[in-house]
Amino acid sequence: MSPATTALFFLLLLFSTSNAHNITRILAKHPEFSTFNHYLTLTHLASEINRRETITVLALNNAAMSSLLSKQLSLYTLKNVLSLHVLVDYFGSKKLHQITNGTALTSTMFQASGAAPGSSGYINITDLKGGKVGFGAENNDGNLDAVYVKSVAEIPYNISVLQISQVLNSAEAEAPTAEPSKLNLTEIMSKQGCKAFADLLISSGADATFNENIDGGLTVFCPTDPVIKDFMPKYKNLTASKKASLLLYHGVPVYQSMQMLKSNNGIMNTLATDGANKYDFTIQNDGEVVTLETKVMTAKITGTLKDEEPLIVYKINKVLLPRELYKPVEAPAESPKPSKSKSKSKHKVADAPESDAPAESDPADDQTADSDSGVAGLDCRRMVMVMLSLCIGVLLM
Repeated sequence: MSPATTALFFLLLLFSTSNAHNITRILAKHPEFSTFNHYLTLTHLASEINRRETITVLALNNAAMSSLLSKQLSLYTLKNVLSLHVLVDYFGSKKLHQITNGTALTSTMFQASGAAPGSSGYINITDLKGGKVGFGAENNDGNLDAVYVKSVAEIPYNISVLQISQVLNSAEAEAPTAEPSKLNLTEIMSKQGCKAFADLLISSGADATFNENIDGGLTVFCPTDPVIKDFMPKYKNLTASKKASLLLYHGVPVYQSMQMLKSNNGIMNTLATDGANKYDFTIQNDGEVVTLETKVMTAKITGTLKDEEPLIVYKINKVLLPRELYKPVEAPAESPKPSKSKSKSKHKVADAPESDAPAESDPADDQTADSDSGVAGLDCRRMVMVMLSLCIGVLLM
């Protein structure tokens, strides 16, 4: 095989394995893990699993989850218990039976969280007689509570989902966990260039709706201060109810990391969505640049103000204008050709009302400051395709 052919093969392999995994979608194909899947989402562990490049999930079927839920642990304590079932290393079914010296100690997401005292966040994996493999928490007096049942899904060296027989016991993981301190959304925005938008949320009372959704997951798209300043004349002309809808339109009631936005392009419902009005917009990405399209205008994410699950706040360069409040700006029609008599055309292109026009962009210096946040540049796939084209050119020479 020539060097060029080898390079081409490598690039094709790289391109084919560049997609991120999604634990929710993997488990959705197996109804026997529906409860486990539900609580991975509810505790926000699912998104944390998806962000990691190498991971092993020890899945519990509905019967095992029923036993765990009977303990009536708080959601925050339950997260610790489930995070003990997520290994921060790759163990496929084959690797389980090839463990050096027949036993291995591996770290979990419980250990990585910083909430696990001592070695309580480590799991002992032991290759037992008769082809069985046992699992047990390191701080559980050497007891192997569960055994390997089957492989559910494997993407080699990326993610492995293995079913184990029952819940891993750990007194430290099951210890009562206090609710995390409340995140102050408007304070976060005020300190990082979005004070004007935060003030609008407070004065309108819309901040209460945003705050109510933080615990369940919330993504906020915040126009910066210069953008709000330019938009204020249009904002003041809205009724109180329309002002509230416009502000709520900037929140999505689910946590969406940048990776998730890039991999889940499509329509997003917002806090303003109700039965009669959709109040949605479309997420699109071109490489590293992520945009929000409302059919009235397009805004760009220019930075991240806060990313502390379950809350993430992005900075955007325009006020989002919903089509429910603003008509789409249509492209001007072509003027008819003048007649030989040189008479003026009776057709005129109507100017779009001021209220229908998109909000002004941020000043150039604000955009430049955001370029360091990693939202600009070619993404991995485009770079791979460029290299792939070069290799094909070499082969054809």
